[in-house]
Amino acid sequence: MDTELYDLLGVSPSASENEIKKAYRKKNPNDPQAAQKFQEMAAAYEILSDPETRALYDESGMAGLGPGSRGPGGMPDAADMFAQFFGGGATFFDFSGGEPRRRKGQDTEVPYNVTLEDLYNGKSVKMNMEREVICNTCQGSGARGNAKPKECVNCEGKGWTFIQTQISASRYGTARTKCAECNGQGSKLKEKDRRCKKCKGEKTVQEKTRQEIFIEKGMPDGHRIVLAGAGDQQPGVPAGDVVFRLKTIHHDSFERSGSNLLTHVKITLSEALLGFSRILVKHLDGRGINVSSPPGKIVQPGDSIKLRGEGMPTYKNPEQKGDLFIVLNIEMPDVQWLRSVDKPALEQLLPPKKPNMDPMPEVVDEVPYEEGDIVDVRARSFPASSDFFDQGFASQFGEGDEDDWEDDNDDDDDYDDHDMGGEPECRPQ
Repeated sequence: MDTELYDLLGVSPSASENEIKKAYRKKNPNDPQAAQKFQEMAAAYEILSDPETRALYDESGMAGLGPGSRGPGGMPDAADMFAQFFGGGATFFDFSGGEPRRRKGQDTEVPYNVTLEDLYNGKSVKMNMEREVICNTCQGSGARGNAKPKECVNCEGKGWTFIQTQISASRYGTARTKCAECNGQGSKLKEKDRRCKKCKGEKTVQEKTRQEIFIEKGMPDGHRIVLAGAGDQQPGVPAGDVVFRLKTIHHDSFERSGSNLLTHVKITLSEALLGFSRILVKHLDGRGINVSSPPGKIVQPGDSIKLRGEGMPTYKNPEQKGDLFIVLNIEMPDVQWLRSVDKPALEQLLPPKKPNMDPMPEVVDEVPYEEGDIVDVRARSFPASSDFFDQGFASQFGEGDEDDWEDDNDDDDDYDDHDMGGEPECRPQ
């Protein structure tokens, strides 16, 4: 049970309200430490003289009176009460209980760029790093030889002091703050010549270390690899961790969405009409992927095929892989080829040209043929229709409505294990 306020007034925790009032009135505000002591006693009296705030204090100490705590009947927290009573701003006690004692040192986060090849094949990385370690000469005391830090005179070893602030012309408040003399440590070395020569009294020195991290197959973008205890050391607390956060860089050929991959492959007009059987892609592990189209299959521009089990390995289960989707883009012949062939014979082989629409419109305008880049059109702003041209580019991997993906999956129950779901983890830049 916290008895700090009772001790200030010189009463026991079982004292009655009358005893608390008498004790407060007996205290002389003109003693040598009147300015500070009287303010502390006034704050203690305000808490203990009210049955509700006293009950909160008896139950949880000063932490029970901190910001956000509420007493019986929805009573506002004590910090707000003091700010209202004394004109705002200052309070007499640190309601958060002072600076919390840290359970371990601060973690260090390091961003680390990885390729899709790294995440597909796995990788071991060794690197040189620097960190603060406890000085082995003074064992973290900062002192030389047998010298030891002395109790800080300014804060009397508490690590904190009271500061006064003027609330109004005749009213002052006090608040608890970290001692500036000892930096909240409660002790300090007074003489410079008694400081440790190696760490200069800083208690820690810089050390070069060599760390190794393992990038496992299938790790997702943004994954955190934690090296426990590899962070900076501080006296009195365990060392923090070093955390590597993976960031997947753009790949020229593949896009990733969960455990699935997508790539674009160009085929010729002849292959689109007559079929193909060749290596379409070189995979992330260097393998060639040979694919043969079904006999009689005519490939339309933008058609896609799915290669089961050729996607990304599943993290922690690398033998199970997602799927590889290949979007087939038809590469039309160039002008040189067209000049080298018999055009009338070619026209006889190809399907007939489409005739004009029937019936013909009453008004027909002749306009010039001009080449244009659809990318320029998509880059402009069209406030009347935010999805302008979007339907024409539905093959963008991982984009569009979720229902579009679910409809595809409904036709194939086996695909559920590799649900793509959500936004892709790696997008083209």
